[in-house]
Amino acid sequence: MTDDRSPAQKAYGDVAPALAGLGDRVLFGEVWERPGLSKCDRSRITVASLVALNRTNEPPGHVRRALDNGVTADELTELVTHLALSAGWPTANSAIPVLRQALDEAGASTTIRTGDLA
Repeated sequence: MTDDRSPAQKAYGDVAPALAGLGDRVLFGEVWERPGLSKCDRSRITVASLVALNRTNEPPGHVRRALDNGVTADELTELVTHLALSAGWPTANSAIPVLRQALDEAGASTTIRTGDLA
């Protein structure tokens, strides 16, 4: 038997079915399907916003979605590094364990090494 429920339905549809339904229809339906930005760009913006706002619950799912939308693990790592100067060093440092776990769970790895930063 397959579970065809959306990620929102799986995460909290049992407690807040209306919220999950709105997320499915409005956020991931209407907003994510608008033609003005690519899904790749939407994913970059979303992950950057979540990191900058120091949100720790949402990034794993959005990192997986970003990878599915063509954002690379290296780009996500660079995104967090870039945000360290705009959103704050502690914010970026707090995002790293969340990013690491999400990348590990997705089987994605980065190729950026210390020597690449010179």
